[in-house]
Amino acid sequence: MTVTHRAAVLGSPIAHSLSPALHRAAYGELGLTDWSYERFEVDEAGLPGFLAELGEQWAGLSLTMPLKRAVIPLLDEISDTAASVDAVNTVVFTGDGRRTGDNTDIPGMVAALREHGIEEVGSAAILGAGATASSALAALARICTGEVVAYVRSEARAAEMRRWGERLDVEVRTADWSDAAEALRAPLVIATTPAGTTDALAAAVPERPATLFDVLYDPWPTELAARWSMFGGAVVGGLDLLVHQAVLQVEQMTGRSPAPLEAMRRAGEKALAAR
Repeated sequence: MTVTHRAAVLGSPIAHSLSPALHRAAYGELGLTDWSYERFEVDEAGLPGFLAELGEQWAGLSLTMPLKRAVIPLLDEISDTAASVDAVNTVVFTGDGRRTGDNTDIPGMVAALREHGIEEVGSAAILGAGATASSALAALARICTGEVVAYVRSEARAAEMRRWGERLDVEVRTADWSDAAEALRAPLVIATTPAGTTDALAAAVPERPATLFDVLYDPWPTELAARWSMFGGAVVGGLDLLVHQAVLQVEQMTGRSPAPLEAMRRAGEKALAAR
């Protein structure tokens, strides 16, 4: 079958991306035999040239770091969700040639939590203050009715998180990373830090933990997530987020809904197990 619709994930580094496995599984379930999904190593300097060379076959792009902000000036419009955190992870090419940007990480987080029974929380804690932390704040703006405490390593990061809170209309208090063990008593803890960063906190998991959302998926489980589960707490993992945000991407790029969530999850689990 001739490929008539193309999509891909861009970023640097990109070899680790599970997006091809997820999107290709969706195409298979939906019978989209003339669709392809690839990965391309593209950095900020190479992004304008890459976009300029795309032909009419292209339906959409998934973007990972470091392109989520770099792409914004190259688009015709972005959604309010993407604008709220200055980050685009999804580009859709419309029939009239326009490039539209969206952020599916934020509703993906909300959907992953909802799947685990978390519809609303009275307060929450965020571990970290990077780009994923701002998306976490935007997700909490939809489900958290009270204070969010962000545990960070520097005053500059603390100030940044407070600014995001003001922008997203979330009540944010910041605390030093040295007190991060206190975060583990929150009704919802969102860990947004790189691999290994929270390992030292595993010993501080309380006897009756509530819900942990750890955005990592490789390696999995993290030491914190494993300890959390051992104590009977609910754990939402990075693969949950990855699948839910990819579902929304597939629906936007193909125009087909609903995307096959479970088939995409199985494909992600299989790809991780093969590593």
